[in-house]
Amino acid sequence: MPITKSAKKALHQNIKRRKINLQRKKNLKAVIKKYRQLIAAGQLEEAKKYLSQVYKTIDKIAKTKFLKKGKANRLKAKLASKLKEKNKAV
Repeated sequence: MPITKSAKKALHQNIKRRKINLQRKKNLKAVIKKYRQLIAAGQLEEAKKYLSQVYKTIDKIAKTKFLKKGKANRLKAKLASKLKEKNKAV
């Protein structure tokens, strides 16, 4: 356990940040999972509308530096290409 006052504060901050980061991670995974389910189910119009929600979530998370900017951009491009790929197949 921390002994000094600053170490106690650091521990408190780490616990708080961990809780927030886990919530962000859970939210990101949920949004991506729902998007992929829409594509797999063949609901391409709904997936196209939902893509903006996915972008919004990824951008918010990248803004808080939970994801690096390049990783966020790659993720968005990958998800968009899945939709295009499915559109060509249909």
